[in-house]
Amino acid sequence: MSQTSRTSGLSAGLTAHLLWGVFPLYFKLLDQAGALEIVAHRIWWACVVCALCLTVRRAWRDVAAVWRRPRLALRLALAGALISLNWLLYVWAVVNDQVVDAALGYFINPLVTVALAIVVLRERLRRAQWLALGCGAVAVAVIVIGYGQFPWVGLGLAVTFSLYSLAKNRVGHQTTPLVGLGFETAAVTPLALAGLIWFQASGQSHFVGHGTWYTVGLIGTGVITAGPLILFAIGAARLPLSTLALLQYVTPLMQFSIGVWLFHEQMPLARWVGFALIWVALGILSFDGLRAARRRRTGDRPEPEERPEPKDRSEPDDQTGTENRPAAGIEPTGPE
Repeated sequence: MSQTSRTSGLSAGLTAHLLWGVFPLYFKLLDQAGALEIVAHRIWWACVVCALCLTVRRAWRDVAAVWRRPRLALRLALAGALISLNWLLYVWAVVNDQVVDAALGYFINPLVTVALAIVVLRERLRRAQWLALGCGAVAVAVIVIGYGQFPWVGLGLAVTFSLYSLAKNRVGHQTTPLVGLGFETAAVTPLALAGLIWFQASGQSHFVGHGTWYTVGLIGTGVITAGPLILFAIGAARLPLSTLALLQYVTPLMQFSIGVWLFHEQMPLARWVGFALIWVALGILSFDGLRAARRRRTGDRPEPEERPEPKDRSEPDDQTGTENRPAAGIEPTGPE
C-alpha cells in the first residue's frame, strides 16, 4: 500500500475518532429533548443520510441483494439493534452528567472484546492478555468498592459495542460499509419513527418551537452519526490493524478530559485509581498486540538460505575458476 494511501487513511481514521471525542459537547446542547428523543432523531436522520449516499453511489442493488439473504439481513438488523442501544446509553450518560462513565465504557471496551473472544469464539489468550483482563477486573472492583457505585453505564456501553463489533465481524465482509450501515439503520428506523410520532402527538416533541438552531441540531445528529462511521471505514481499509487499535484510545481520552475539566464531574481518589488500573491494562494489551503483530510479520518472511563460508578472494573457486563474489539477493536491513 502506498504512503499516500496510508496517510489519507490515518487522516480519515483520526478525524473519525476526534469527531466521536467531541460528541459530549454536541449532545449536551440538545439535552432538553432527552435521550430517547435525541436517539430517535439520530436514527431517523442517519437513515436519511445513508439513503442519500446510497442514491449518489447507486448502491441500491446491493441493498436489495441483502434483502434476498434473510440470514445476513437478520444479523445486520441485530447489529442495528445493538448499536442503537449503545447510542441510547451513551446519550443518556451525556445528558445526565455521566460523561466520565461513558469514557470508562470505551476504555474497557477492548478488554470486554478480549473476554468475548474467550466465551464466544473459544480463543486461547496469551499471558499478557490474561494479565490485562485481571487488571481490568481489579479496576472495576476498586471503582465499585471505593466509589460506592457500580459502573453499569460504562459496562453497558462496553458490552453493547463489543457485541456490535462481534456481529459486524461475522457479516462485515459480506457487504460494503455504507450498505451495512444503511441496512442496520433502516432496520431500527420504524421504531424510531414511531417514537418521533408519539413525541409529536403527545406534545413532548422538541423538534419545533425551540428555535431554528435547535431543529438544525437535531437534524445534524444524522450527519454526525453517518459521517464519522464512513471516515472510520476509509481508515480501516487503509491502515494496519495495530494503528487502528491505538487510534481507538483517542475518543475516550477526549471524553474523559471533557467530563473532568469542562463538565467538572466528580473524580474521587478511588475513581482515579480505577482509571489508572484501566490505563495500565490497556498499555499491557496494546504492547502485547503490537509485539504479536511484529512477530507475525517476521514469521511471514522467508528464512535466508544457508550459504557456504566465503573463501579467500585470492583463491579460485573450485567450480567456476573465478574469484568469489558476494552472494546475490541479500538486501540491507532497514525499516519496512
